[in-house]
Amino acid sequence: MDFTNPIFTDADKAREHLEVLRWPSGPICPRCGVVGNSKKLEGRSTRAGVYKCRDCRKPFSVTVDTVFERSKIPLNKWVLATHLLASSKKGMSAHQLHRMLGVTYKTAWFMAHRIREAMRDNNNDTDIVGSGGFGGQNKVVEADETYVGGKAKNRASKSPPKKEAVVALVERQGKVRSFHVANVTAKTLRSTLVTQIDRSSYLMTDESRVYTKTGREFQGHGTVNHSIDEYVRGDFWYTNTVENYFSIFKRGVNGVYHHVSPAHLKRYLGEFDFRYNTRDVSDFERADEALKGINGKRLTYRRTNEAAHA
Repeated sequence: MDFTNPIFTDADKAREHLEVLRWPSGPICPRCGVVGNSKKLEGRSTRAGVYKCRDCRKPFSVTVDTVFERSKIPLNKWVLATHLLASSKKGMSAHQLHRMLGVTYKTAWFMAHRIREAMRDNNNDTDIVGSGGFGGQNKVVEADETYVGGKAKNRASKSPPKKEAVVALVERQGKVRSFHVANVTAKTLRSTLVTQIDRSSYLMTDESRVYTKTGREFQGHGTVNHSIDEYVRGDFWYTNTVENYFSIFKRGVNGVYHHVSPAHLKRYLGEFDFRYNTRDVSDFERADEALKGINGKRLTYRRTNEAAHA
């Protein structure tokens, strides 16, 4: 990553870079949706990058209706923060962003959550039915669950801390979708599996009984028995792909973030999913993909902070 790139040091260059990413066919009015029928406003009293739609007569800029809207932080710092989060395999803490960007910790914390929201795929909500295209004929989808939370030995009371359940679905040689679920039961997991995975897929899990009945609804269901130290059987039966994803996620949570609020866990999952799903492109291309995801995802500090303390 070239930190001397003007998009990281000049707000106007950052804005132009964002315009190219968001408007490849010309400015799009966020009010009426008309493409390429806007005039760029110029003059001493006009902010740089403001356009006026010839159809609805409303002014707008490239940040309107995005997670960057109404932010007083220079756009070059937003672009730099996005590149830092996108290129850090295990994430980057708000404290590190605060030091590198020269902003307050509170500002860095909120910036990171806005960027995670841009990275997040809406299919990572358990109440949203998936497209049905995850997996498919002759494809294997591995499913597994884990728990996120501290250890009793690290608490003054030594009482077991409440842990949050996470379920991940990984298509071999494909993408991942992970979800924060209320609990791990056959009923809860069935809802996630059947709405996210194509029924013609081959489901691969461990020996847990929560998958037994639901597995019959797919083209096939294979298992490995971890309780007897069976992790691979032949060259086909294993859940190592999804476990490798969890290992990266756990290292990020334990080693970088240290604590993840249940209210924001879905955004952290979206961040790790995004990096996994764009693992075959360069850091610069990955950051550009994140910047393309800012559209229609406004997130206010008040709403974010209230969720964290709810």
